[in-house]
Amino acid sequence: MTAPRRPGRIADLAPGYFALVMATGIVSVGFHEAGWVFVSDVGLGIAAAAYAVLAVLYVVRFVRHRDRVRADLRDPEVAFGYFTIVAASDVLAVGLLTRGWAAPASALLVVAAAVWLVLGYLLPWQVLMARDGSPILQRVNGSWFIWSVASQSLAVGLSAVEVSSPQLSALLGICTVMAWSVGTFLYAATAIVVVLRIVHHGITPQQFEPSYWVSMGALAIAVVAGAGIVEMPSVPVVDAARGLIGGTVVIVWCFAAWLVPMLLGAGAWRHFVHRVPLQYLPSLWSMVFPMGMLAMASMRLGRVESLAAIRTFGGGFLVVAVVAWLLVGAGLVVSLTRRR
Repeated sequence: MTAPRRPGRIADLAPGYFALVMATGIVSVGFHEAGWVFVSDVGLGIAAAAYAVLAVLYVVRFVRHRDRVRADLRDPEVAFGYFTIVAASDVLAVGLLTRGWAAPASALLVVAAAVWLVLGYLLPWQVLMARDGSPILQRVNGSWFIWSVASQSLAVGLSAVEVSSPQLSALLGICTVMAWSVGTFLYAATAIVVVLRIVHHGITPQQFEPSYWVSMGALAIAVVAGAGIVEMPSVPVVDAARGLIGGTVVIVWCFAAWLVPMLLGAGAWRHFVHRVPLQYLPSLWSMVFPMGMLAMASMRLGRVESLAAIRTFGGGFLVVAVVAWLLVGAGLVVSLTRRR
């Protein structure tokens, strides 16, 4: 099992801490979609600052504690958290693109694509083949869905890029549709594995961590990516996939919305029925991000498909995501203050 992590130590930095940037970035993008530009700019600034700090900490951890990094890469309970690096880079890039800052956004997308390619082949090998000596299936959790989120986030970022060259536009279309498709299949595969884990080994209240919310967030980001593909310029691959993806995203949004009451009920079962203490954990950002992403997915889908009710729902759910962000952010501040 995963060894306890002591707060404040770089050696124990959670692999999935970039979910903080994901959550902050998507709330910022949601505000921009809703027309609250100033608030969106503030959120984007916080996300960029958090990204820079975490990037430095992760590099320091890799240099000083390679044994811990290697152990995390083989641990099925935390390894897939490293895909938050990809999603955080993409979400931040989208925020920059909405403001016309193409150069830094393009650099972030290149970083995201490179990390996605490396981790997409390295992590499954490390977890499934190299292993850490312990059984795997009973240690599968919601963080595995971040693999799908990373792929879909790349599709979101690529779909927002504008190029003038027909050749580059065609290549961009291929890469975007491929990233969306890979993310969709990864979601299905992950869902099967997670269900098998629950059926065969059950799940205790302590094991139902906030990362299980990513099961909904992965669907929501697939909606955002799909809506982005629908709006892309006409190129052969996009034209071939546009009809299928356009029809699929509505169904995917419905399933994502259906999961929300179930996840809320499971949270009540964890904290109110079984009295698991509600305290700050880095994985809480993996709960805020799906909320913000569902709000963004609803607003984007409502605009692209002219579905007023869904767009209104998105605006309301953005408020829920902001409240969650404020509460988790307050928990982070209190946690950092207590360490001094």
